[in-house]
Amino acid sequence: MSENKRGGKREGAGRKSKSEEVQMIERLSPLEPKAFKALEKGVEEGDFKFVQMFYNYYAGKPKETKDISITSEQPLFDL
Repeated sequence: MSENKRGGKREGAGRKSKSEEVQMIERLSPLEPKAFKALEKGVEEGDFKFVQMFYNYYAGKPKETKDISITSEQPLFDL
């Protein structure tokens, strides 16, 4: 390994190839009914995290807004 401290290619870094993504989806597909049942049960019980997850995927995550108010004049820099 070279002593170059400027970064570069690293083994295992970056996005996985499409074939690896497809393999993972194929491995997870049999669990889909169980995952849906767990989500359904959580929503029926009124568990906030399950309801939040459902609506984040169903309607999309709401846009975050920030209320910024300045109550007094303050200099940006000390001179």
